[in-house]
Amino acid sequence: MQLPSLRRLAALAMLALPAVPAIAGTTHLELQAGRSYMDSHGANTAFVEAVFGEHRLGDTGLTWAPDVSGGWIDGRDVSRYRAARYTTRNEVWLVAAGARFRFGDESAWYRPLFFSFQPAYHSGRTQALSSGYEFVSTLGWQMKHWSFQIRHVSNGSLHEPNRGETMALVGIGFDL
Repeated sequence: MQLPSLRRLAALAMLALPAVPAIAGTTHLELQAGRSYMDSHGANTAFVEAVFGEHRLGDTGLTWAPDVSGGWIDGRDVSRYRAARYTTRNEVWLVAAGARFRFGDESAWYRPLFFSFQPAYHSGRTQALSSGYEFVSTLGWQMKHWSFQIRHVSNGSLHEPNRGETMALVGIGFDL
C-alpha cells in the first residue's frame, strides 16, 4: 500500500469519527485489510468500518445495526483492458452506509455470523466498478476484536461493464 493511500484512508476515518456519538449504543470500530479480485486479478484493499448499536426487529431473533465504512481498492494492470474506456489501473476510494444484520441471542454459537448491505459512492471508474454508485454486500464472522469477511462490491448490472470486486478481508476491532 502506498503511503499517500494510507494518509487518505486515515483522513477518511477521522472524518467519520464525529458521527460516532450521534448514534446511541456501543460503537465497534474496525480496521480491515485484504485482497480484492476482479476476473482473477488481485489488488490490495483496506477499509475502516464503524458498526453502531444493535436494534431488535420486533419479537424476532433478528437484529440490525447502522454500519458505515470507507475503503480503498488498489488498481492493477491488466493488459487486455489498457485501451478500454474503463481501465483497471486506477485505485478506487469509496464510502458506504447501510445496515448489519445478525440472528440469535447472545449465547448462540452462530451469533458472530453477520450479513451487511450498503449503498456506496466511489471515486473512480474501472472495469470492475463502472458507475459512481455501487452496492456493498458482506458476509462475515465477527468476534470481539477480530473478523473475517467476504465482501462484494458491484453496481448490480445497472451500468456496464460490471465485473465487480470480490475481496477477502481480515479485521481488527475495538469497542468505543
